[in-house]
Amino acid sequence: MALHLTQILQRPLITEKNNLAREARNEIVFEVHRDANKPMIKAAVEQLFAVKVEDVRTQNHRGQLRRVGRFSGYRADTKKAFVKLVDGQNIDFFQGA
Repeated sequence: MALHLTQILQRPLITEKNNLAREARNEIVFEVHRDANKPMIKAAVEQLFAVKVEDVRTQNHRGQLRRVGRFSGYRADTKKAFVKLVDGQNIDFFQGA
């Protein structure tokens, strides 16, 4: 399955914990497509944001069981990518803010 660059990276995960990792280790967290592998993620980040990537780690999450009254179902499975940038590189998501 061939994925386009914009399909690989779904959204950045911006939380307090991820911001601390960004400041301490120059690491950015993205939610990525479930079929994306590490080389695909690295290429997508380098081309879309014009930065150099040092390392990529991934993490799979199974969907949790959720209930609403008598109806139950599962949330979708997700995949995270922890992208470590080369020293001196930066991605600014809030440029105009």
